[in-house]
Amino acid sequence: MSNRIGSYISFTLFGESHGAEIGVLADGLPAGIPVDEDFIKKQLSRRRPVGAISTARVESDEYRIVSGVFGGYTTGAPLCLLIPNSNTDSKSYEGLTHHPRPGHADYTALVKYGGYSDYRGGGHFSGRLTAALTAMGALMQSALKAKGVEIGAHISTIGDIKDKSFTPSAEEFALSAQDFPVIDKAVGEKMKAYIAEAAAEGDSVGGIVELAVTGVPAGVGEPWFDGVENALARAMFGIPAVKGIEFGAGFDFARLKGSTANDLLQKEQGRVVTKTNNNGGINGGISNGMPVIYRLAIKPTPSIYKEQNTLNLKADTVAPLQIHGRHDPAIIHRAVPVTEAVSALVFADLLAQQYGRAWLVPVKEEK
Repeated sequence: MSNRIGSYISFTLFGESHGAEIGVLADGLPAGIPVDEDFIKKQLSRRRPVGAISTARVESDEYRIVSGVFGGYTTGAPLCLLIPNSNTDSKSYEGLTHHPRPGHADYTALVKYGGYSDYRGGGHFSGRLTAALTAMGALMQSALKAKGVEIGAHISTIGDIKDKSFTPSAEEFALSAQDFPVIDKAVGEKMKAYIAEAAAEGDSVGGIVELAVTGVPAGVGEPWFDGVENALARAMFGIPAVKGIEFGAGFDFARLKGSTANDLLQKEQGRVVTKTNNNGGINGGISNGMPVIYRLAIKPTPSIYKEQNTLNLKADTVAPLQIHGRHDPAIIHRAVPVTEAVSALVFADLLAQQYGRAWLVPVKEEK
């Protein structure tokens, strides 16, 4: 099903941008996982708009867990998490059914659903739904961290402005405390200025998010079509605006020779590691114990305030379209916690497949 990811532990996304609520249903979670409410709130706050480089639509994201949790722990029953939509402005979207916005799913949704889909705010295709993914992902992030698996991300590139690459290190993972996560703060200021310049022109910008997952044991994943890369790619392309993914050296492999590209094996403190990590911690679809490194291409926000000449279906002619409403000149900084969250959903399922669902439950200390 298109709204569901995961096999041993599945996550189903539902709702629309201007509907009453959005949410995620998790099925297969084992009983006994602690629910860290403060961490969920923190991750949702990272996703919310901040300042002039974000949309003016600010939701409080007062989520509710209506099933599957009791006394602060998962019960083993399906867990349903809901977030209300309280700050909507639907009038800005009137007329888009016959004059669809370029770069959006307005036209494709119209064709697929015959005009019955909810077009307000992009409906079910809206990035608004990533708030629910962020909340559920936060729950899984804290569960994974308790088992030694950590997920971090930063803004790698905006336009031609590039941040340093992940090492990764604990200091870099601490970037999650920032509203605009970059390793080099001076580079971050240049990126913000570039976004502001585009916003002043009524335009938008895209960029690249780099992620690292540490602590994944060797041997996780399957060959061919159920590998770690396959699972991550399928989930990441479900995030609106993600248009590309690469692992390790990625497309740079095309410019390397095998003698340079190969990750030589060696031992450190009794553990098999690789001298380099060009393959991003994955060989044959299976984790090799090194950090899993991957990057996501985020396209520019398609809702821009510049006038665009695009097809008006009702008039059957190309006509000027002026978009109104509240939109981000860049979504990449808000996408960072979303990509971390979706990564957590994927790795929770992959690790459950390898070791069983109960592996995610922390071991209780003897009193």
